[in-house]
Amino acid sequence: MKRTLPVVILFAASLAHADDLFTSKIEPLLKQRCYECHSHEKKMKAGLTLDSRSGWEEGGDSGPAIVVGKPEESLLIKMVRWSDDDHQMPPKEKLSSAEIALLEAWVKQGAPDPRVIVKTRPNATDWWSLKPLVKPKLPDVADVGHPVDRFIRARLAERKLTPSPAADRRTLIRRVFYDLHGLPPSLAEVEAFEKDSDTQAYEHLVDRLLASPRHGERWARHWLDTIHFAETHGCGHDLPRDHAWRYRDYVIESLNNDKPWSRFVREQLAADRLFPEEPRLIAALGFLGAGVFDHSAFQTAPMNFDYLDRDDLVTQTMAAFTSTTANCARCHAHKFDPITQDDYYALQAVFAGIIEGDIPFDEDTNVAQQRKRWQSLLMAAEAQDKAVLLTAENGALVADWEKHQGPAVKWTTLGYESFISTEGATLSHSGEVIISSGAKPEKDTYVITASAPLASITALRLDVIADKSLPKDGPGRQDNGNLTVSEFEAQVFDAGAAAPVKLKFSRATADFNQASYAAPAAIDGNPTTGWGIHPAVGQSHHAVFELAAALTLKAGAKLTISLKQLAPQAHLVGRFKLSATDEPAARASAMPALASAALTTPADKRSEPQRLALAAHALRLRALDEMQKMPAPAFVYAAGRKADVLLAVSKGTPTTVAKPKVVHKLKRGEFDKPIGDAESGALSAVTALPAQFTKAHVGDESERRAALADWIADEKNPLTWRSIANRVWQYHFGRGICDTPSDFGRMGGVPSHPELLDWLACELRDSGGSLKHLHRLIVTSAAYRQSSEHREDAAKLDSDNRLLWRMNRLRLDADSYRDFVLAAADRLDLIVGGPSERQFITGPAVQLTPTLDYAAYDWSALPKHRRSIYRFVWRGVPDPFMDTLDFPDLGLLAPSRSFSASSLQSLALYNNSFVLHFSGELGKQFTTPANAVRRILLRDATADELRDFTAYAQKNGLAALCRVLINSNEFLFVN
Repeated sequence: MKRTLPVVILFAASLAHADDLFTSKIEPLLKQRCYECHSHEKKMKAGLTLDSRSGWEEGGDSGPAIVVGKPEESLLIKMVRWSDDDHQMPPKEKLSSAEIALLEAWVKQGAPDPRVIVKTRPNATDWWSLKPLVKPKLPDVADVGHPVDRFIRARLAERKLTPSPAADRRTLIRRVFYDLHGLPPSLAEVEAFEKDSDTQAYEHLVDRLLASPRHGERWARHWLDTIHFAETHGCGHDLPRDHAWRYRDYVIESLNNDKPWSRFVREQLAADRLFPEEPRLIAALGFLGAGVFDHSAFQTAPMNFDYLDRDDLVTQTMAAFTSTTANCARCHAHKFDPITQDDYYALQAVFAGIIEGDIPFDEDTNVAQQRKRWQSLLMAAEAQDKAVLLTAENGALVADWEKHQGPAVKWTTLGYESFISTEGATLSHSGEVIISSGAKPEKDTYVITASAPLASITALRLDVIADKSLPKDGPGRQDNGNLTVSEFEAQVFDAGAAAPVKLKFSRATADFNQASYAAPAAIDGNPTTGWGIHPAVGQSHHAVFELAAALTLKAGAKLTISLKQLAPQAHLVGRFKLSATDEPAARASAMPALASAALTTPADKRSEPQRLALAAHALRLRALDEMQKMPAPAFVYAAGRKADVLLAVSKGTPTTVAKPKVVHKLKRGEFDKPIGDAESGALSAVTALPAQFTKAHVGDESERRAALADWIADEKNPLTWRSIANRVWQYHFGRGICDTPSDFGRMGGVPSHPELLDWLACELRDSGGSLKHLHRLIVTSAAYRQSSEHREDAAKLDSDNRLLWRMNRLRLDADSYRDFVLAAADRLDLIVGGPSERQFITGPAVQLTPTLDYAAYDWSALPKHRRSIYRFVWRGVPDPFMDTLDFPDLGLLAPSRSFSASSLQSLALYNNSFVLHFSGELGKQFTTPANAVRRILLRDATADELRDFTAYAQKNGLAALCRVLINSNEFLFVN
């Protein structure tokens, strides 16, 4: 296999000439690689990396890449020369002779490399984000009362800067609506606010906005970006997650209810462990299933999948909650921050006991309690747990069942008319029994057509019959006497009908069930499961299949029954008979021999095994009946010990992680190089808290997640509270106090107002974790309310407005632009929650991933459309329109939205089907340009505008004018 080196070496020749060239071109690339270094496609396959001088000095498996002063002995030079087929760099096109000569000269000169990595001690805590969180004193600033403004004014004064004047009321109401709701105010709301003489009018407005359900919808999108939540897997097999939306609704509800931040953290990581009495909080575990899922790797390379899936979860959790890049320690100790490989793999071990998929839960607490009760009883019946089954309370239930059971059910053998083997076995019959002989195929299906001498049928019965002619006396044809009925299916053909009707079964029971092969598996629709009877071979057995509704048979009706036997190794039925009953289905259930014997024995004469068998049978049926009466559970795409992973591909038995998998520390992060077991824990650099979860590590897997949740949410964790305070500030001002919201390490930004950040973090922590309290503090500050107008004098001293001498002007993000247009057109549906709106047409799949046509979606199909937060977001096949407007790639974490301005964007804003349709809808609603301006721009048109707009509308129509207005800077930007 060819070995390849990163493109970074293309710049290496320049290093000998100028450090400033390195700083301007190389260092940004290397800084990015700090986050990419764990993608093995981006580094040399033999373990060599060139992202630092130490990388090429240490080298990979083949030794150092460069021998200083000796190009002929340097692997790097051999590779760029393409000396042999195994050593070619770059792999697709050889460097020019001049470039190779430059590299040779650089090595001969001593390979000068200005990159110096500061080695940090594993326990170093001298960085701003790791220092203990202590609330600073408010700066003493004359005539300033608001705490936020005192910090801002103090920093401005240091640079001899003054704040900007307050924004006008129209600007302010549009700003705060966008900020807290992501929607525009109505014209009536703007005019009322402009006329309101109450000195507290703005504060009252803020309170109303924070109390509205629109607030949670707006701020949920920020959190979903941060954790790269979407409703499909991503990767090569980009399957939909039909139940992921429940986590989205959980986030919206939590933010609307102002759930304390520490509680929000704990629920998302370990609601099942920490709040078991609130089953609806299982939806919170959608956090654990928010990221990508490599369906192909899950099936073909499970070990690789496990490590990579946990890596994504570690990355997401630590970046979102603590603003750290713990994932950078996967291959080696973090080069810039005090995060060790031990820390990283300790975090992986936290998540070693879960798998992603659909997880059931009850939204009603009472239903959940009842389901738990009957599930526990069902488990006790399956385990024959006499400590549970023979209690006085359950004894009363058994007696009640026995009272209503009545005499034994009468079964009538079907009248066989034809019977065939689809795979070539020979079927014959002797009286009531059908016999399989001759060829013994690997798999087979028996199809039996019969009449039933009954007017109605409530249940069908399959008897598999032991016989000395069969291996081990049968009743199966497999060498050990076993069999597997994968699916038991039945159809009824009415005389003269064009097609049969498939019968539905409500329950399947058997007198004996093989472990993991119980009778219900024969009616579950999954061909890989089924009913078996091992090790109770050499004995006859029977299974009963109860119909969901009694079947009334018309004259001449025929039954066709299919016994699908799809297990490998010829697990075929050897001898069997089929019968039916018209008695109540609840009495027809198959009963173990001991239970049957107990029924014919006086209660005071029954042996303990008989009593136990009868109790297990009766209580199992009672539990199944009670659970069948319950409403179906809800599902959420999340992560847990047990989940249905296959989703749309093949619904079946959920995947269960019996116990947490062993997580190894990996040399250079390579899967096949384990160097010791990892014990669950967190970051050792947070010295105020224990880093190892030793006690939790040996308990139930959920204890590990709970321990991490408590570690993150602890009031002594400085990272957590700084992280969320910074994020809230970022979305209000367009940039965080620290401008790298998910990286508070040495490669991230440094706070522009460190004392303010600490004060806000402490205020949030000490106020009970109320985000709404923090929102209110920020948006009521003078810094937030000031004008965004540019001032040349201030710009000379602080060109990028880091000190906030004015408010930042922001363009509508993709979601808000869409919602603003819908609101302006009065086509916004404000229904809260529920499944997402799929605004695309689905076509045939390519490698399981459906093709999507966004352009073909008919916007007129619905009278109104829901907010963008309720839009179905397909991870790997994005909406081109939203993509053009910088909606993030949710295959990656998106702690902040990028900003682009391009011709493609302009074309989309004018010509996309969404814009064209709703411009038309707007045009139908107005009779004059003046009305269009008032609705869309929330103000009266000036005389000049009215003249120009009237002329334009007369020539092109009001719809065309509306399209111009929703593309204007005044509409697109929030001042």
